[in-house]
Amino acid sequence: MTRLAARGAALVSLAVIALAFLGPFLWVILASLQPDANLAAQPTFKFSLKNFSAVLTWETIYHPIINSILISGSTAILTVIVAGLAAYPLSRYTLRFKRHFMLTLLFTTGLPVTAIMVPVYSMFFRFNLYGSVPAMVLFLAASSLPFSIWMMKNFMDGVPVSLEESAWVDGAGWVQSLLRIVGPLMAPGVAVVAIFVFVGQWGNFFAPFVLLDTPEKQPAAVTVYTFFSQYGQVAYGELAAFSIIYTAPAVVLYVAVNKYLAGSFSFAGSVKG
Repeated sequence: MTRLAARGAALVSLAVIALAFLGPFLWVILASLQPDANLAAQPTFKFSLKNFSAVLTWETIYHPIINSILISGSTAILTVIVAGLAAYPLSRYTLRFKRHFMLTLLFTTGLPVTAIMVPVYSMFFRFNLYGSVPAMVLFLAASSLPFSIWMMKNFMDGVPVSLEESAWVDGAGWVQSLLRIVGPLMAPGVAVVAIFVFVGQWGNFFAPFVLLDTPEKQPAAVTVYTFFSQYGQVAYGELAAFSIIYTAPAVVLYVAVNKYLAGSFSFAGSVKG
């Protein structure tokens, strides 16, 4: 009875959580298909693609989506490269202050970006970097590094050192062993870090809104702000349609690599011979 009660409580809790996510999702779908949608979108037989046609313009969706792909993709690539280089000595060498450094990284992951935006904003103005997309990408990569290094180091710990030692005997250096042995074996971990950073920056609103000066440079996360008028009115139908289109690339990316990410590390066959 105790086991059945625990299982029933777990199922009820999961059902409540699923409903909490399902409710807003259904509202977005209904509002996107209703021409005159409001905050209280209700099921109806009147469906239209008017909201989608209204947002499918170069200024509203295509250009911001391209900006989001460039900013998020560049940030993910740069973060993965730097995090991999930083995680290698933390995983392979015995360093004196490694534990303190890892704890510092763990602490910095809890710092909100909003807490440092004022000094970052001042620094961008001082060095004439305000409105620079590459400078903002560097800032986003730096803010993503602590947790990325932590994850990358844990993935790298799963690669046996004996494989690298065999390569060292054959004359390979640490760069070659990192690129040809460690990198391919921890490819699922690299993909996890890259997708984690990409999705995190895909929905980043605050940093691009503060650091970029023109709408032509801003990503789609900032474009959502244009559906709210200065008088408190909201174009709910167009906002819902934009949200579906805006979310689609991240969902497609996750589905495309889901099977690859599900693969686990298997080193049993690698160490034979």
